Amino acid sequence: MSQTPLNDPRNFRRAVLKLSGEALREVGSRDNISPEIVGRIASEISEALKSGLQLGVVVGGGNFWRGASASARGMDRATADYVGMLATVMNALALQSALEEVEVPCVVMSAIEMQNVAETFIRRRAEKFLSEGTVVIFAAGTGSPFFSTDTTAALRASEMGADVIFKATMVDGVYDSDPKKNPTAKRYDEVSFQECISSQLRVMDTTAFSLCMDNSIPIIVFDLEKPGNITQALLGEDVGTIVR
Repeated sequence: MSQTPLNDPRNFRRAVLKLSGEALREVGSRDNISPEIVGRIASEISEALKSGLQLGVVVGGGNFWRGASASARGMDRATADYVGMLATVMNALALQSALEEVEVPCVVMSAIEMQNVAETFIRRRAEKFLSEGTVVIFAAGTGSPFFSTDTTAALRASEMGADVIFKATMVDGVYDSDPKKNPTAKRYDEVSFQECISSQLRVMDTTAFSLCMDNSIPIIVFDLEKPGNITQALLGEDVGTIVR
């Protein structure tokens, strides 16, 4: 890994990578999952793991379903969220297949029991997998409705004793306003949890922020779409914005 100070969030042994479901879909395509995009993500993860990094991955389900949106259109919120959890399992299985193609040992652990397709999440078993160098893909969110996959990433990072969370997004860091709407938006190299909350910077939801703050887990927000960024981020290189 890069030589960084001991108090730098980029110096880490175990990390959780948060991927949005939307990032797995090619823009303009009718397919919910692009094998090419998932394959690229797997290859970049594989390259980073050569450093000895222990990695957990949380994938969203927004390319298939968004529970909050369905609820706003009249569907029972809890039911809508359970559908979204199942969507994350589909994405997790796709990523598992791509990682296996590049010979990365990995396992999908689901918060909802589904023995035929994934292992049931058990904290100590997940820790053992990570310590052995197996990538653990955490699926089905927290297993409970009303919690986002951002919160899942914060929860699993806390449970696994991760040193950092990487949030791969569609922008290259945290801005003081939406850079797609405001061309003069300011990008932060580093920002505090408190400023993110007070300025309502949309990095993660407040539950996820609270977990990260309580457990002193920094978040590094970076652009997933730029080829090579996942590898660079996971190797501790200067990519994106640090929130701590």
